[in-house]
Parts: sequence; C-alpha cells; structure tokens
Amino acid sequence: MVSIITVNYNGANDTCEMIESFRKHETYTDYEIIVVDNGSSNPAEVPYIKARCPEAMVIQSTNTGFAGGNNTGIRQAHGDYIFCLNNDTIIKAPILEPLVARLQEGRTGAVSPMIRFSYPPYDIQYYGDNRMTPITLRKTTPPYDTAHQEQYSVAHPTEVLHGAAMMLRRDAIDQIGLMYEGFFLFYEEFDWSYLLSEQGYDIWYEPKAVVYHKEGQTIGKITPTRRQFLSRSRIIFARRHLNGLNKMLSCSYLLSIVLTRDIINFVRKGRFDLALAAIKGSWSGICAQL
Repeated sequence: MVSIITVNYNGANDTCEMIESFRKHETYTDYEIIVVDNGSSNPAEVPYIKARCPEAMVIQSTNTGFAGGNNTGIRQAHGDYIFCLNNDTIIKAPILEPLVARLQEGRTGAVSPMIRFSYPPYDIQYYGDNRMTPITLRKTTPPYDTAHQEQYSVAHPTEVLHGAAMMLRRDAIDQIGLMYEGFFLFYEEFDWSYLLSEQGYDIWYEPKAVVYHKEGQTIGKITPTRRQFLSRSRIIFARRHLNGLNKMLSCSYLLSIVLTRDIINFVRKGRFDLALAAIKGSWSGICAQL
C-alpha cells in the first residue's frame, strides 16, 4: 500500500483538486490519502474537504509546520510506502506504479518523480538534485536546459529529493526518523536526503511519473514569511549537518556575507519587510535548539 500524505493550510480547493486528479487518473488501486489540516484559519476548510473528497482521511491538527503536518499523517498511515505530496500539485496520468517499482529495487530508499510547473510552457522544475556546496550551501544542480529536454526523460540516481513530491519506504523512515520539525518550513527534503545517504540508501529520480506543481500557493513566492523561514532553516541545516570548522565557517558566512547581501538587495528595492524577515530568520536559526 501507498500512503499519500498531504498538508492543507487554507488551501482546501487545491487539496481537493489534487485528490480529484488521483481519482480521475490514477490506476494503482492500493493507496490511501491522508489530509492533515495544519490549523487552517478558515473553520470551513475541513468540512469542505470531507464533503468534496470523502475518500480521504482528514486529520485536524495545530500548525506544526510542513514537517509536523507530514509527521502527523505518517503516524496514521498504513502503507508500506509513504508519499509526501504537496497539496498544490496535480497529476495527469498514473504515477504510483513506477514510483513503487523503483523503491522495490536494491537499496533504493526514496524516489521523487519528475515535477513540472502547472502553467505553460510546463517547464521541468525537478529533474534530480545535487547536494549543496559545503560551507556556502549553494545549489550545484545544473540549470534546466530547454534545448535538450530529452536528458530529463532518463531515470537516474540523485542526491536530493524534492519536498513537493517524495516517496520513501517505510522501513527507511523507521531507520532515519520522521521529518525534523525544527525547520518548520524548508530544507526538510535536504535533511531527509542527507540522512538517507548516511544510512546507505539510494535516492532516485523517476521521470515515468510526472507531477504538476502550482508552487507557492500556501505562503507565496516572495513574502516575508518565506524569506524568514528560508534564512532560518538554512542556518539550522548547517548546524545539523556540518561539523567542526566547516560548521563554524558556514554559519559565519551565512550571517555575514549572505545576510548582508540580502539586506542590501532588499533595501535597494524598498522591501524593508523582507530585509527584516531575513534578519529575524537568521537570528532565529542561530538561537534554535537542535
């Protein structure tokens, strides 16, 4: 069985569109859908989802962040495979069978599908991802090449999952643990990916399964909330996964060079709210208890 876990926060319509896309297109029959309402401010959210999507189990929770919401769902899941899927996604063809098949191979512990943006020209958002550079924590994944898209149709091992759609074997989760709730938002997929690799599991990108992502439906693409948690979680990630001198250098780099650069850029654009959010997030990341 596959347990599909999705977190809803004031996004009932998106959540139901995702569930209805599985109802319409998915041919794999052994799956359940668990919706965790993460403290939506609108009291009508849960009744609306239950009425429109009666096949889903809906759990009401307080807002414990992306990780906390998924963990609540995982604790109630019955599946051998746990599929954490953003509520702002849809499918247009079956996806579960190729993902399950990939997880049944060797030491594969987790897999993410191809992820395309849900609006034209439907560019590929995720085609596998690489680890970040040590100390600076910069992305190292080659940029998307629209002229040579055929390369993205080949399944391959990868280093990092995508948080919008990632399926893991339950026994792998039992070994590495649930999502780390200290992030609240962002970097959970990097955290899980690094832990999987440390335990000897392989991670795969599977393009036979395609998910379409609306992206940014919950907190927006450029908001103070997003900036605050990005800054915060980046520092927490460095503190969790780097050691010794590398940890000290990385935190110093993030607090001096990166934060200063961000503040200057935001102030130049008149976005004092984003500058303040970056400061608050960085300070919170340093002070957070791990």
